[in-house]
Amino acid sequence: MSDMNFDEFVRSRIMELRIKKDVSEHRMSLDLDKSGSYIRGITNGAALPSLKELFNIITYFDMTPAEFFAPLEDEDTPYHKLCERLRSLDERDLEKVNTFLNWIQN
Repeated sequence: MSDMNFDEFVRSRIMELRIKKDVSEHRMSLDLDKSGSYIRGITNGAALPSLKELFNIITYFDMTPAEFFAPLEDEDTPYHKLCERLRSLDERDLEKVNTFLNWIQN
């Protein structure tokens, strides 16, 4: 986000994720229980979502706020691969990973 302000980032990120999900602005707007032009208004710069609506949009993309705000430009990075693997672990296995990380960081 270094050369981009927050408004531009949110707009472009929503557009990027919408295209990746292969859903139209109209369909996404309706899926979010908004008017058919809601997402178009955001992506064309006429409006920004409220914080509550931004979280609804992030949930719509089935991601966490951290994933939304820290896009990984290269899916082949070790960080991205590790995050994907962590997402599939259950609570017990995540505790094991956390214990291991604590051990190697000390």
